[in-house]
Amino acid sequence: MSSEVVDPISSGSDQSSYYSGPSTLGKEDFLKLLIIQLQYQDPLSPMKNTEFMAQLAQFSSLEQLQNVNSNLQANFLLTQSLNNSLATNLIGKRVVALGNEIYLTGDEGEEITFDLAEDAGVTVEIYDTEGNLVKTLKGGALSSGRNQIHWDGKDNDGNSLPAGNYSFEVKATDSEGNSVDVTTYSTGLVTGVKFEDGNAVLMLGDQEINLSEIIEILSP
Repeated sequence: MSSEVVDPISSGSDQSSYYSGPSTLGKEDFLKLLIIQLQYQDPLSPMKNTEFMAQLAQFSSLEQLQNVNSNLQANFLLTQSLNNSLATNLIGKRVVALGNEIYLTGDEGEEITFDLAEDAGVTVEIYDTEGNLVKTLKGGALSSGRNQIHWDGKDNDGNSLPAGNYSFEVKATDSEGNSVDVTTYSTGLVTGVKFEDGNAVLMLGDQEINLSEIIEILSP
């Protein structure tokens, strides 16, 4: 009676009985499959050296990729920890970030910060949290680049406004009345830090700013 040697690795009929692990193979799973393949190969028709070396090369590549992934994860956690530590040190400091909001802290007022694409005449409109226009500032003719206009924290009637968050809009036109591109910046005092999904978010009153959005840190 002749006996037939069955290769469970190459046979497509019953591979699941030898391996029922997860659908995504790790390096240990790959090595187990390779060992099983060697155990059950036909001794009269062993695996060719080229096939064996190719599978070893795949195993080596898999291990290297997993090591790279582990290193990247470790670097990410370290960076996240450093950023969170830095964020807590910013409490009480003034920061500048992309945006169009300001946090009014007291009677000294705040600086409205923006960039002009070219020389322009500027008007700044300031709004409260309900969208009401509370102050209009005439900046006059300003040069291209970074500019600041001081707001004393008062409304158009000269009344001091309460501390809190305000938004602003900068309207800029050139000498011919054409609109000029403006990039605005949020400014204010960091009053606290909260953490969302492991990431630090700076609080400027009720305004939230991601640490990655900060472009400048000023003295208190």
